[in-house]
Amino acid sequence: MPKFYARRRLSILGALTALIASVAVLNGPTASAALPTPVSAATARTYLASLTVATESRTGYDRDLFPTWITISGTCNTREYILKRDGSNVVTNSACTATSGSWYSPYDGATWTAASDLDIDHLVPLAEAWDSGASAWTTAQRQGFANDVTRPQLIAVTDNVNQSKSDQDPAEWMPSVTSYRCTYVRAWVQVKYYYDLSVDSAEKSALTSYLANC
Repeated sequence: MPKFYARRRLSILGALTALIASVAVLNGPTASAALPTPVSAATARTYLASLTVATESRTGYDRDLFPTWITISGTCNTREYILKRDGSNVVTNSACTATSGSWYSPYDGATWTAASDLDIDHLVPLAEAWDSGASAWTTAQRQGFANDVTRPQLIAVTDNVNQSKSDQDPAEWMPSVTSYRCTYVRAWVQVKYYYDLSVDSAEKSALTSYLANC
């Protein structure tokens, strides 16, 4: 059983920035993903230093062991909730399906106007979580992780970019938008720390290097 320590909950920025502009990405995005603000680089470095370094094992992994998506609010499931949170001028129908809006993917800098072009990325992938401790969790704990809208763990991004990332950690994959990498690694470390997940040696080395430049 994993040890879920009491963590100081960070305040979450609830306001979404709606930038009225052309759909084309010229001087900036038309929508800004509202990932809950991760801890500072200094805090992330402290958290990283406390994480257990261990060899990862994928034995027994099955995505179905992490139930998604669950109802978050009203008729909105986790995917629909994140699409509403991360988009600009998002219109939904009675089933909470996004029928229009604008979404900026901070991983690759693309802007989309169709929700079908977006995946909801688990910043720390489900398989990565399994490898680093979630194999010992209950199904309820894995469901909580897979649908965590409180910590910086879920974000709407370009679907094929998310698929390219797959289950890779920061030693193997990073967002192509270099200005977002500091946010990404701060979020990664925060999630791993909150859930008391381990890191492997290559992952820790990569995180240490990226955080040094934050």
